[in-house]
Amino acid sequence: MLGVAALAGCSKGEESDQPFSGVGARPDVLPVMLNKELPFRYPASLYAKKVQANVTLRVFIDKEGQVVDESTHVAESSTIPSLDSAAVRGSSELRFIPAKTRGEAVPVSILFPVYFRH
Repeated sequence: MLGVAALAGCSKGEESDQPFSGVGARPDVLPVMLNKELPFRYPASLYAKKVQANVTLRVFIDKEGQVVDESTHVAESSTIPSLDSAAVRGSSELRFIPAKTRGEAVPVSILFPVYFRH
């Protein structure tokens, strides 16, 4: 009962047409997700009803490739609060090879879509 997600490092940012807002210029190397299994848990009651939706998160990834929990927020809601909450909860378990600029690890803010499909 897992949702499906994909990294959206090339998506446009909320405030501009840059994918990485608030952390400087676009990195030379985008972050790479390390998770073999996605950490998003489909709420059982919604899965049983075959409810499907998309949630887009704004996720801040630090120089070590860790998601900064308190910075994650819903950029585009599914309009189903329990799916939005499940996406935010799962994001704390995401791990990345950090983005790099000139060979140095840099923090980035990305849009990360989470697709809940039956």
